[in-house]
Amino acid sequence: MRVRPVLVAAAAALLLAACHATPRPLPQPASVRPQWQPVELALPAGASGRPVPRDAVRCAGRWYVVGGLVDPAGETRPAAWSSSDGVTWSPIPVRAQTFYGRQHVLYAVACRDDGMAALGAKTGGVHGNPRTGTWVWRPGGPLREVPAAFELFGGPRAVSASRLAAGPGGWLVAGARADGAAVWSSPDAEGFVLREGVAELAGDGRGRTAAYDVAAVGSGWLVVGALLPPGGTARTPLAWASADGRVWRRVALPVPDGAAGAAERVVPADGGPVVLGPVGDRFGVWRGCDDCGSRSAGSAQGWRRVGGFGASGPGVSSVDALAASGRRLVAVTGDGAQRRLWMSRDGGVSWLPVITPVPVPDGGDAALPVAVGDGGLLVVVDDGKTSRAWWGALSTIDR
Repeated sequence: MRVRPVLVAAAAALLLAACHATPRPLPQPASVRPQWQPVELALPAGASGRPVPRDAVRCAGRWYVVGGLVDPAGETRPAAWSSSDGVTWSPIPVRAQTFYGRQHVLYAVACRDDGMAALGAKTGGVHGNPRTGTWVWRPGGPLREVPAAFELFGGPRAVSASRLAAGPGGWLVAGARADGAAVWSSPDAEGFVLREGVAELAGDGRGRTAAYDVAAVGSGWLVVGALLPPGGTARTPLAWASADGRVWRRVALPVPDGAAGAAERVVPADGGPVVLGPVGDRFGVWRGCDDCGSRSAGSAQGWRRVGGFGASGPGVSSVDALAASGRRLVAVTGDGAQRRLWMSRDGGVSWLPVITPVPVPDGGDAALPVAVGDGGLLVVVDDGKTSRAWWGALSTIDR
């Protein structure tokens, strides 16, 4: 039997085309669409303006939202709200004590059994730098500004005071100073001590460091951030562990060969802490051991990369929020165009996109704070023009 040359050539062409065809993209997971219930963040008595929520948290059976109020002229003042069920909210009285404190917008919050604390800032002064300070709340009282020396968080060496955490060892702020990553510690959130230039934590011959988030893990602390090597442009994700907030151990988190990234958010969760950050063209997820706060975070063996999710967008990718309840995790990411909400039910191995009540842009004055509890999910949307809050019962998500 003679095979026609034209048929052989056609078959060969089809085979060659198949070999060089662009691979089909992996199927996207189905989105989760909660039955969102609007909730109200009422204005304090006698106050006017629009709420500008910036962060949310839940602990010890209470929920908190912090931010500020902005009036039509653009003037701001600090504001905070609390709830016992995530649905009915009440404003917390606020007592400012300084010129800039009366204009603060609170941007980071942490809590434990005996109260809540927050970071606030207002741009001002000759150089237009953030005037950062701390606030503390105890049950039954107002949210009070804690006056501090200007150079505690500011001054010529200031870079950032990013996030705040509470734990058995007290309270810790993570950020950066002129020589790299730094922390501020306090036993009661009434006054913080700056620790900069600390070995392993600060930058050195290996490059410049920055800390982006902090969590209490066990009886110690876990800080996450990144390293920018000398002359380089590609960051490496880092984690630091400390038993007391004074002595730190550093480890580079594992990434695929050649991939750059940063560790931007960390939360304690069942089975060990979870860290998220942009890596390559996706968002990477790492899990640590249960006692990473006191022992194993100082070695690569204490960490494993458990996967990734999402994809890069038209701008700089970021992880803007991360919350946990048991093995359930909720994350907010930005891709330069839009902020997106994600949920994991298995401790960070797999992720599902969650449909937000309204679209939220990435950048500008927009924000998407989230908090999660055993029974529900709180999202607070600020698109830069209006702000609204919603509650989603987990029973409607898990069906």
